[in-house]
Amino acid sequence: MSISNQIIAMILGGGAGSRLAPLTSTRSKPAVPIAGKYRLVDIPISNCINSDIHRMFVLTQFNSASLNRHIKNTYRFSAFSTAFVDILAAEQTPDNPTWFQGTADAVRQSLRHLGPFSSDYVLILSGDQLYQMDFNKMLQHHKDSGAEISIATIPVGDREAPEFGILKTDEEHYITSFIEKPSKDVLGDWESDTGPAMQQKGRNYLASMGIYIFNRKLLESLLLKKHPEATDFGKEIIPASISEYKVASFQYEGYWTDIGNIYSFFEANLELTSDIPEFNLFDNTKSIFTRPRMLPPAKISGTTLEKTVIAEGCIINASRIEHSVIGIRSRIGYGSTIVSCYIMGSDFYETIEDLSRDQNKGIPPIGIGKRCYLRNCIIDKNCRIGDDVRMNGGTHLENTDHELYTVKDGIIVVKKGAVLPSGFVV
Repeated sequence: MSISNQIIAMILGGGAGSRLAPLTSTRSKPAVPIAGKYRLVDIPISNCINSDIHRMFVLTQFNSASLNRHIKNTYRFSAFSTAFVDILAAEQTPDNPTWFQGTADAVRQSLRHLGPFSSDYVLILSGDQLYQMDFNKMLQHHKDSGAEISIATIPVGDREAPEFGILKTDEEHYITSFIEKPSKDVLGDWESDTGPAMQQKGRNYLASMGIYIFNRKLLESLLLKKHPEATDFGKEIIPASISEYKVASFQYEGYWTDIGNIYSFFEANLELTSDIPEFNLFDNTKSIFTRPRMLPPAKISGTTLEKTVIAEGCIINASRIEHSVIGIRSRIGYGSTIVSCYIMGSDFYETIEDLSRDQNKGIPPIGIGKRCYLRNCIIDKNCRIGDDVRMNGGTHLENTDHELYTVKDGIIVVKKGAVLPSGFVV
């Protein structure tokens, strides 16, 4: 039996995504654009496809319209295939009058949709993480170890450990104890043998990645019978299962980051500009799939480029772009300098008539104007930034929420569709 018939994936869309605001003010977290041309949800879906897992449900409840549209326009399989990527939006039913209350509750409320599909295992993934993993290896480890539940784990250091669920294992990699987000004063009791390579890097703690494989019958029993009131996997289901079932750790040592807030999102995008980025977009065996847009190639004139990723369809006349990611259909005017920025681009091109009409109304065209200076910024989709605009992000700026932009951790986030007049300064 092929892996595609043994396992079915459920991708959790997350909550309201308030820590990623304002990027999540009009879209769900999995729909946030990443790397200039993808959406966050493309990452877990692509990992599944590359692992020969072709049956996926994406569970959402907040701002899901753009996510639904993206998935409908992107993931179309052969009419002769059993493959699918389906959206399961939170819905009120006679049995469940409430919206999703947490990760476990979301899966519980969606279990009835799994009914028609045979599978021995259920893979549960997060929709807001950046990584490339072969789930075949995790499933094989699950089978070989005789586990009933497997948790993908990653070694982390002292600084990151309090942000995760930390666990300890025995010699057979079964999890013996688990603590959710431990305080620094108890961390010393939670060190693990993560292997010489990881220990040399100071990564002595095993953290849960929020990636689980359950034996399907056990999952149904846990959610419907044993813990019908539990709402969260990490806080309730997993800790309660460790003493009663075989819960195995599958240690992963590749690149993985949780896109939980603006800073981690910004860092993950700019890391893609490295000479050899940890998240490799250029690997034939680990392709990231997304919507095929049929855009023209990027056109660049008179621009000095340094460590920059540029998506298709851009028209760039900037003076200098450095350490930045430039998204689809971006337009950047003459004499502008972009340093350490993520420009998301736009959803459409303006015609010559549109540009003329904008000029007559005194509205900047979509894109970035002439002689601008942008540093440490995220420019959301469809923004209009006039000429001589200066935005210099950094730790000297206090956190603030303005009508047109937000500042978080020194990063200036210009809101989707914002219009910044010529001469605007932050």
